[in-house]
Amino acid sequence: MSDLSSTSQPPQRNRANGGVAAGKPATTAPSNATDAEVLARAQAGDHHAFAQLYALHKRRIYSLCLRMVGNVAEAEDLTQEAFLQLHRKIATFRGDSAFSTWLHRLAINVVLMQLRKKGLSLISLDEAMEPNPEEGPSRSFGAPDLTLVGTIDRLVLEHAIADLPAGYRLIFILHDVEGFEHNEIATMLECSIGNSKSQLHKARLKLRDALRAQSRQEAQR
Repeated sequence: MSDLSSTSQPPQRNRANGGVAAGKPATTAPSNATDAEVLARAQAGDHHAFAQLYALHKRRIYSLCLRMVGNVAEAEDLTQEAFLQLHRKIATFRGDSAFSTWLHRLAINVVLMQLRKKGLSLISLDEAMEPNPEEGPSRSFGAPDLTLVGTIDRLVLEHAIADLPAGYRLIFILHDVEGFEHNEIATMLECSIGNSKSQLHKARLKLRDALRAQSRQEAQR
């Protein structure tokens, strides 16, 4: 990342360093500063503090973007755009949710806008959030689905996740990959906790079906 002490511009992308470059250690906020103090300084226009926030959060934002679009260069561009949005809007953060939740919401909006621009025939986030009246009573969704853990080839699972409709894929990534709780996801996506749980369940069912189909194909070879 460019030295933010000399410019008001947000960080620039550097493909050689995983999409966006890190801030210079010498210019970051003091290591004993609390996250709240760093955030407050960044909101007040301290570019060194913004650099530290960037260094702390860039990997998770890039991971989210990459898993949603499946293309390294595109994920780098979306990560850059997410931090551009952060640079513009950080002063509006009021602490109603965790900062990481708020930042992920910014990134999600950037990703969904890109998916809509591409006009992909994928279930949108809004469609994924719609309740399905034909569905009967559902079971509890809180526990991880152990049938998807450690029993299949990781590459096959990654491909299956990439093939999920966008709305289902997003919630699966946020919960099962990134580790956010349903209340945090509900805040990010402006939906109910029940909807978050329901969509995660649907995503897991689709994954299971896809993996079973893959297994049948392998058995027939």
